[in-house]
Amino acid sequence: MNHRPPHPDENPHGIDLPLDPLPGHVSRGRLERILRRGEFAVTAELNPPDSAHAQDVYERAAVFDGWVDGINAVDASGANCHMSSMGICALLTRMGHAAIMQIACRDRNRIAIQGDVLGAAAMGVSNILCLTGDGVQAGDQPGAKPVFDLDSMSLLETVRTMRDEEKFLSGRKLTAAPAVFMGAAINPFAPPFDFRPLRLAKKIAAGAQFVQSQYCFDVPMLKDYMKRVRDLGLDEQCFILVGVGPLASAKAARWIRNNVPGVHIPDSVIARLDGAKDQKAEGKRLCIDIINEVKEIDGVSGVHVMAYRQEEYVAEIVHESGVLKGRRPWKREPGLDDALVADRLEHILETPSEKPVDMVKDATN
Repeated sequence: MNHRPPHPDENPHGIDLPLDPLPGHVSRGRLERILRRGEFAVTAELNPPDSAHAQDVYERAAVFDGWVDGINAVDASGANCHMSSMGICALLTRMGHAAIMQIACRDRNRIAIQGDVLGAAAMGVSNILCLTGDGVQAGDQPGAKPVFDLDSMSLLETVRTMRDEEKFLSGRKLTAAPAVFMGAAINPFAPPFDFRPLRLAKKIAAGAQFVQSQYCFDVPMLKDYMKRVRDLGLDEQCFILVGVGPLASAKAARWIRNNVPGVHIPDSVIARLDGAKDQKAEGKRLCIDIINEVKEIDGVSGVHVMAYRQEEYVAEIVHESGVLKGRRPWKREPGLDDALVADRLEHILETPSEKPVDMVKDATN
């Protein structure tokens, strides 16, 4: 039998259960505890599957086990449809992971969003990242109708109203308020640069308690931004996690720079990749070097690793950077019934099954 003592950030009665409330904490989640303890946090982004199988989510989350403090479930990023953020969070929380549910304002109005916040909180989601969202023209279904009833700022205010004032935007009272740690996105690398710290201040005023930044490939630019942030005292009001990630090649870096809005990649970075014999390995090394610089900047509370289609490198990047300083993030330990569940899933996936469309045809005949 497994007699492993419980992790200090794990409910001993079940990994899927929320932690005990702590004074000064708004959520019962792991990420807020780690940040408030002053530990350098690591979060990562899960590439959502184009699938209805839970196992696809579990396999993608498994590569982060023991290396990250939170997993972002993205909400149709780039305006491309994948498994929903809500669905991914339901699966992640079931397995004990600290899910960060992204909510983009592009696809749902305030009625649907407020319902999603309550549903997520009821499932044990403790972290919500509020985003405006990319326009539909950026995705593969540009004919979709955009909503944008709210933007990131008004979404933050909405969630804060629900949590702190225990009511909907209509004023109707909630029976139980969502206990969530509220986050937002920042981009220190996009003009107008002088406005970016002020934009962060507005998001903090609206309710943001932690932020995750766009990819950082220009550390001097980040240092300038963080100096202004410290001058305004914003680093004492909000936890700042800097976005980092490996670049697969110089060609990929050029494509991202030219086609992904808001991502700034200096010529020096592309030249470094161009001059490498193994560009993929150099891209990983570059990410580690950036982490090592970023972690020394005053006011930075962690890193957010975005390794799109390179998730298998996250553990190596975190380990080789030494950013955890010997700390071991929570890891789901194998359960006694895991083998039985895996066998059952394999049986289900291997057994020929009738497609839903054929089932409908059969029912109508």
